Amino acid sequence: MRTVQDDIGRDDDAAPVDMLASLFDARGWPFEFVSEDEISGEVQGSWANYQFQAIWRREDHVLQMLCLPDIRMPEDKRAAMYEALALVNEQLWIGHFDVWSNGGVLLYRHGLMLGDDGLLSPSQAQTAVEAAIEECDRFYPVFQFILWGDKSPAEALAAAMVDAAGEA
Repeated sequence: MRTVQDDIGRDDDAAPVDMLASLFDARGWPFEFVSEDEISGEVQGSWANYQFQAIWRREDHVLQMLCLPDIRMPEDKRAAMYEALALVNEQLWIGHFDVWSNGGVLLYRHGLMLGDDGLLSPSQAQTAVEAAIEECDRFYPVFQFILWGDKSPAEALAAAMVDAAGEA
């Protein structure tokens, strides 16, 4: 199995945004620097392309990562979607799904606390980005079942988990 160290060709830790840029570059994923402390890119998931953003908060030594599966919640589905978010978030060990109040955009969010040196290792970068993609892939069907299949949140979660178990 290839690791980011193989792809990037180094074992050294780096500033978080720079390390993520190296990872995206090694994977051939499009990205851009929004600022010195922010990167935005696009990753291919199993169900869709996801927008990925990372923001480095130097003062807190926290790298906030957002993965957006391009799901917007129409007003008539909001109650069911919020219920689904609660059910989905119970299944997560790290990170959580949330909704931007402005625009009703669904997203996966995870804050990675780094040490005082503020450096991100290649394996940390790879693990964090892959975890975000995997969680978006794992739960994308839940939200689609509610939005397009008119399933209840519990039915949507059960259907998505059955489908995921069948794909192994």
